[in-house]
Amino acid sequence: MPCSAPALPRVQGLLKGPTLGIKWIYRMQEPPVQDTDARLFSRATLVERARKEAGIGGMVGDLAAAIISTEPDHFRDAVSELLATTGYTCDDGWSDAERVGAAVLRRPGSADLVLQSRRTPHPVLPALPTAPPAGALPSTRLETLVFSARDLEELVAIQGLRGVRFLPPGILSTERYRFIQTLPSAFTGNSLGYLEWEPGADHRYRPDGAKDTPGLPSKPNLPFLHRIGALDHAATRVRAGDREQAVLEFLSLTGYHLQFAIPVRDQNSVTTVTKRSKEDFAMVFTSGIMPFVDEATSGPTERFIHRYGPRVHHLAFRTEAIEATIASLERGGLEFLDGLVGSPEEGLHQIFTRPSPHTMLVTEYIHRYGDSDGFFTESNVSRLTAATARQD
Repeated sequence: MPCSAPALPRVQGLLKGPTLGIKWIYRMQEPPVQDTDARLFSRATLVERARKEAGIGGMVGDLAAAIISTEPDHFRDAVSELLATTGYTCDDGWSDAERVGAAVLRRPGSADLVLQSRRTPHPVLPALPTAPPAGALPSTRLETLVFSARDLEELVAIQGLRGVRFLPPGILSTERYRFIQTLPSAFTGNSLGYLEWEPGADHRYRPDGAKDTPGLPSKPNLPFLHRIGALDHAATRVRAGDREQAVLEFLSLTGYHLQFAIPVRDQNSVTTVTKRSKEDFAMVFTSGIMPFVDEATSGPTERFIHRYGPRVHHLAFRTEAIEATIASLERGGLEFLDGLVGSPEEGLHQIFTRPSPHTMLVTEYIHRYGDSDGFFTESNVSRLTAATARQD
């Protein structure tokens, strides 16, 4: 796991192409159709079929952890912020030769959040496409999405034959787990990890020889925080011309399936949703419909990417009693981009915070009513997209 891996050697020229050779997938497809979503769904079917035929099948499970990197002087504030605005608690914290600090935040029934701050910049991530507004926090981003895996050696061998490239030194083996991660994607900026726990091992990421990090923030005694539940989804913003490649690449690396896409044409935006199963964490991709032209006319999605590069834009947490919970968070000083979107009649409520000054991430709180398994409504997506225009 990156929280316990040794410092990586500097790697040159690793970001010249995608994590996976998508051209191999495209060659399997008939000539492109005019409807780009029909083409995407057709290609996604081929990717899922190729994934099954390659023998990957159920080797890749649900999200195990999301790794967020911060600048050293923002690390403790980032931990404190997440403790005060989610249902997560701090399970462990340490420092080592590579990290000024690391902290594992956990909530039962949810993927872990691992915050870390390196002593020196990551050898690969600074090469990712970015823009001046992101330059002030060059090491800050949701860096790696880690998925549970089994038969890791076989999985890595299969994916290697399919063109997937991994960060050196390859599989990291410890007494508790084995871990490997891909090169950051040229389309999304995200790295994907595979994690296999050893049978009977405690699920701790702390490396051997690490020291406790003294003075980590405590969980505030705020009763309403228990209403904020599991990590529901993450949304990555990608350039308009990279949407198909980003989605197909993710499907090729995981056991996920393409669900649906909702365009918001008046804001030049389209949101595409992938899920592994009904109850699992979802991965969302939002891009422009047309590529960036200028800040005045290209819409909030392409404007964000122009300013910050492709990256995870927000994390969403399932929330009960959302109206009372949001009111409590506001009294604590948390600021939102807009009011609640949706209604019980529509099946869900959603809201976005302002971006964190410590992680650069927006937080979404989402409440589904009754037996609703909905993800978005068209009106919700439109208002949420409009709200992000006010985040800069």
